[in-house]
Amino acid sequence: MKMAKVGVLVEHEAAARKWKYGLNVFEKYVEEILQHVGISYTSVAKLDAMSLQEYDILIVACSQESGAKSSILWSYVEQGGTLISYAGINALALRLGYIQTGDIGVGYAEIEPTRAGQPNSLRFLSANPWIEAGESMGDDVPVACRPVGTIKQGRPDAPKLGPVLQSFDVGQGSIHRWTVNIPLTVVHMQQGTGPVLDDGVPAADGSANVNEDILKADDRIAMDWQFDRVETDTGVPYFPWPYADYWREALVRHVLQCAIDKGMTLPFTGYWPDGINQIVTMSHDSDSNQDEHAVATLELLAECQIQTTWCMIEPGYSTHIYEQVKQAGHELAFHYNALEKDNGFWEESEFDRQVNWLKHATGIEHVTTNKNHYTRVEGWGELFQWLEKNEISSDQTRGPSKKGNVGFIFGTCLPYFPIALFDEQNRLYPILEIGFLTQDLDLGHLADNKVIEPFLQQVREVNGVAHFLFHQIHICTREEVRDAIRMLVAQAREMGFTFWKSKEIQDWTRLRRAVRFLGCEDNGSIHLEANEAIEGLVIWVPMAPTEDFKPEKGHEKQFGIPCRKVVLHTKVESKVRIG
Repeated sequence: MKMAKVGVLVEHEAAARKWKYGLNVFEKYVEEILQHVGISYTSVAKLDAMSLQEYDILIVACSQESGAKSSILWSYVEQGGTLISYAGINALALRLGYIQTGDIGVGYAEIEPTRAGQPNSLRFLSANPWIEAGESMGDDVPVACRPVGTIKQGRPDAPKLGPVLQSFDVGQGSIHRWTVNIPLTVVHMQQGTGPVLDDGVPAADGSANVNEDILKADDRIAMDWQFDRVETDTGVPYFPWPYADYWREALVRHVLQCAIDKGMTLPFTGYWPDGINQIVTMSHDSDSNQDEHAVATLELLAECQIQTTWCMIEPGYSTHIYEQVKQAGHELAFHYNALEKDNGFWEESEFDRQVNWLKHATGIEHVTTNKNHYTRVEGWGELFQWLEKNEISSDQTRGPSKKGNVGFIFGTCLPYFPIALFDEQNRLYPILEIGFLTQDLDLGHLADNKVIEPFLQQVREVNGVAHFLFHQIHICTREEVRDAIRMLVAQAREMGFTFWKSKEIQDWTRLRRAVRFLGCEDNGSIHLEANEAIEGLVIWVPMAPTEDFKPEKGHEKQFGIPCRKVVLHTKVESKVRIG
């Protein structure tokens, strides 16, 4: 089958107008969602009738909501194009027989699951339902609509308010409008509901007192303390669902299905090398900085036969400890301290100074990973700007600081690139975020080992990264913490997880995401290009409905779509043809 050509419209004129007035265009985050799964697309900055015709599928992320611009989009669809929007294209509503109701804010959606472990409803943060126009239509005839799923406002048990997705056949093409603003929902779940300027709202049950006059990542979360947590059988509350990851999958599945419905395909990449389905990673923060803590940790890791990421806080260990850590194959990383009680402070110059201390103390020339002490964060993008300036390419700061907010507090277990605010034109920061799920299990005042299995199960569902944090001081002084690590390692291996360090995760992710598909041929061959040599890459090719689905031939369902599996067994670079 021919490969569908996808365009993502971020009309520069419309985006610039929003940025001028201090508004974000988080809808352009659809590009990051497509990039992460390896779907090739072309960015479209100008809404031009002639140039649109080269795209089989056009995702409208940002466009001027005017009659003239809407007419261009309508004409594109009439001539056979497939148009997709996430709570936008409202200027087309009346022409289709509908009117918009306005943003209803937070709610829950029921849609067909992409995975067996997906919850019955997915939390969203923004939706703009359309309702039938009725007499507002005049003499015009409404276009027949195919509704999918349902949304509810505010809470999962609220009355149904309308469909999640509406599809319309127009001329030779089709319009698909999601009621939910999926890209914005993903952004705010991953990065918070806004800049961290003051304390967050604590859990009413006292399990997560984030209002402690210390600004942190979890002071701006998009989850609900009541509706989005469950408890273990030992009474530990946790966030059980990677909502953002499931929204990503719903978006991707729909784009793939749109290509299939046109008699085309749209190849994409697996997240990990062939033979690896999901990752578990462990990091340590060197708080207290006692050499005996490091030695005990090295001994336990050798016993468990795993390599981990060590985030070092000033003043650090003795020099010989760093050499032992490196010789054992572990990764030395940065642990920025902006905690005022430790005489730290939130300032770019202080961040720079501590990075330079780490390089001098450890002898490493290039720092690849950071995690902020106590998950200290202020603002929105400052941390990523400082990391970018210091060429630190990965961050681990986004995670829980309290017993009652462990789990998928930021809705994801996938590595991702965060987005900037309007003052930087909503660019993607070149920093790979690898957040963590919990820390120091069985310590008493934090979560216990009962969260291990549900965390691993959900990470496995979405082929993500299960990131667990353990401090060396507790590994050294608490046998129950050491036993929790042994339990985690055993369960992860039993469930098919592979242990990687942070640098391994980001190196592979960047390498994989640099692959671009150029086309497909009827005989099944695929044209692609890669910036660097890559081997073991898994490629999934959605199959035609007429093809026989044969698992014994390597066929699998990805995001609910039957796919053919292709693996690059040899190193390739530049442009190649495979299959």
